[in-house]
Amino acid sequence: MRRLVVGISGATGIAYGVRVLELARKAGIETHLVVTPAGQQTRAYETGLEARDLAALADVTYRPADVGAAIASGSFRTDGMIVAPCSVRTLSAVAYSMNDNLLTRAADVTLKERRRLVLLVRETPLTLGHLRAMTAATESGAIVMPPVPAFYLRPGSVDEIVDHTAGRALDLLGIEVPDLPRWGD
Repeated sequence: MRRLVVGISGATGIAYGVRVLELARKAGIETHLVVTPAGQQTRAYETGLEARDLAALADVTYRPADVGAAIASGSFRTDGMIVAPCSVRTLSAVAYSMNDNLLTRAADVTLKERRRLVLLVRETPLTLGHLRAMTAATESGAIVMPPVPAFYLRPGSVDEIVDHTAGRALDLLGIEVPDLPRWGD
């Protein structure tokens, strides 16, 4: 069984994390979800989803304080991890190995096991500190993927923009997303 860890932190753009979970399920991927308290706040601000509705999109969910969970161990095999959205606070914790919650610990495990970690960093404009944290995360093996829309596909809605970005993030983990529009197809 293929497994994906999904982290949702407290930046705007929870739609990306929700869509990653939905597309992964459609692709037959087992998902393991951890949402930070700030991520739960964002869920309440940006969606009509209750916490239980968000949890129902994943196969397994974890509390951020549960640092002894399966996803905190390198012996628990996964295909990688996507953090969508990824706040600058979470980016910084990942970049500098500050494992103060399960999301950042799972990300650190993903990197130490040389698995793919995709960070949909949601911040703009960027400070030098943000850029340095992105560089440090990249040097550690993470893929920093700010959710920048692909307008060459001429999206007709916000949902199409979110779908394409979530699909591209899954692409980076080798997870095939059926019907994802691609340049040149």
